[in-house]
Amino acid sequence: MGGAVAASGTLLVAWLSPIAAQVVLPPMPPANPPWSALDVFDPLPFARQWERATGDGTPPEDTPVKNRQHPGYEPVGGRLGAWMLHPSLTVGSVYDSNVFASNLVQNSDLALRVQPTLRADTLWSKHALSLQGDLRSVRHQRYSGLDYTDASFRGRARIDISHASVILANFRVARLNEAVGSLSSPAGAVEPTPYDLYSGGAAYRHQFNRFTASIGTRIESFNFGTTRAQDGSIIDQSTRDGQVYVGHGRLDYAVSPKLGLFSALEVNKRDIRGTPTVPLGSNGYWALSGVNLELSRLITGEIGVGYAEQRFDAATLPPISGPSYRAMLTWSPTRMIDVFMKAERIVTQASDTDASGIRADAIQLGIDYEFRRNVVLSLSGTYEKDRFIGRDRVDTVYSSLAEARYLLNRTYSLSLQHRYIQRNSNIPAFSYDKHEVGIDVTARF
Repeated sequence: MGGAVAASGTLLVAWLSPIAAQVVLPPMPPANPPWSALDVFDPLPFARQWERATGDGTPPEDTPVKNRQHPGYEPVGGRLGAWMLHPSLTVGSVYDSNVFASNLVQNSDLALRVQPTLRADTLWSKHALSLQGDLRSVRHQRYSGLDYTDASFRGRARIDISHASVILANFRVARLNEAVGSLSSPAGAVEPTPYDLYSGGAAYRHQFNRFTASIGTRIESFNFGTTRAQDGSIIDQSTRDGQVYVGHGRLDYAVSPKLGLFSALEVNKRDIRGTPTVPLGSNGYWALSGVNLELSRLITGEIGVGYAEQRFDAATLPPISGPSYRAMLTWSPTRMIDVFMKAERIVTQASDTDASGIRADAIQLGIDYEFRRNVVLSLSGTYEKDRFIGRDRVDTVYSSLAEARYLLNRTYSLSLQHRYIQRNSNIPAFSYDKHEVGIDVTARF
């Protein structure tokens, strides 16, 4: 404990000296935004209805290690009428060895990050509504051009029509920033790219006998701002403005309480502005079929294979099509260890028109270990390969994440993280590597 506190003090004091980093990249970049995945039908083994009593009556030792809450360490929250409020505040700092994701000159920096969050959940006996608002402010000590503030307000709802039928809905309004060096960040950018995101969706799910069927739709709207290049020029990203329309359906069949089969289809239309001569719009689909399983309590998850295709409006961009897959498995050899594997192939689109479409394959392996009831150690590694269709560019990405989380009590927790990212491209300008070391203190009320 003393060493952790000392490390926190060292980082915070260093930030105040004359010398933080860009947004911390996770080992596997988030599926969104913008449209770097199709968000295909979140896996719901055996038609569990969106967190309906997922923890009720379940001993802590039978829940995932990563978010397990033992008595005495769960957040208390506060009740306001029919609502339960869960406010939290995270303050920390992060050191980045290569804030501009450069393969030539690596500039390091230290950042202070502050993230307040407020979540509100209903206590209704029927239906459910959850709302969450959060801010994320990152301030750098040396390179103030990398400073940014993200703001987001989201909600999701469950409307119980009957015991077998439910309507699920969600929305999000956000002002976000795209990190320098990320896959879709414009080439040469030395500042985050701001954009507004508006999204919403709804789905109807019905269970009959051993079958569960769902059908739904989603829309996402993006409005990009400008960023700055190394020579000081302005990079206008308004050509990426537009909407993504998605329709999806899924059918599950429970062979037994431990084994299920599913088939799912998602179609999309990407109405992106582009330029008068080079449109960025496209349309496509993603189809998967597979199994979700629970072998005793040792192995749980879902495996699917199928086919994906994306056709672009620009005549110069060839279509992307081919086999697709997704696997999410967790192996729990003991109640204190979760070993997980995630693998996926997605079709996405880069920011530059000449980069066109991207077919990305990624696999992630990791382990969560409950060292003590209030100490969780996590380690993961990711391999990703990005093939740029219509351009002679192939990138491989290796990344790792090590994290230790220490719950002091119901209110306070401490987290230490180390991330390493290495992107190797056959076009040297896109290659880079970086280390990120962070510490966060979180207060949950």
